[in-house]
This record gives sequence, structure tokens and C-alpha cells, in this order.
Amino acid sequence: MTEKELYKRLNEVFRDVFDDDGITVDEYTTADDIDDWDSIEHITLIGAVEDEFSMRFKMGEVSGMKNVGEMAKIIMSRGK
Repeated sequence: MTEKELYKRLNEVFRDVFDDDGITVDEYTTADDIDDWDSIEHITLIGAVEDEFSMRFKMGEVSGMKNVGEMAKIIMSRGK
């Protein structure tokens, strides 16, 4: 999977979770950039990303993610 394909899939997940077709994420996107991204929606988002890429994040990975780019690096490192 290329980085472009990865972000295309991530955009679809984000748009679905936050019910906003206008969302476009990149490596620098953080929770501050998306209005409804709070701690509850974060849990929903992580689950949706895990389902989309057939993987599970470790607790330390989830708590350490500062932006979408860090999430993407973890997904890419697992070859999903």
C-alpha cells in the first residue's frame, strides 16, 4: 500500500466516524483540527481504523499518537 492509498482510506474512516464528508486528513492533522474529535470519539476512531486495516494498536501506541502521521506510520510499519 502506498502512502497515498493509506491516506485515502484514512480519510474515508475519518469522514465516516465524524459524519463529515469535508474532512481531509494529512500527517499533521490532530484532534484540535476536527471539531467533534474528543476523547469518546477518539475511541470510536481507533476502533474504526483498526477494523479498516485489520489490525490492533497497542495501548502505548494509542496514548502516544500526537497526529495522524504517527498513526499512519504505525499502520505502514505493519504492512496493512
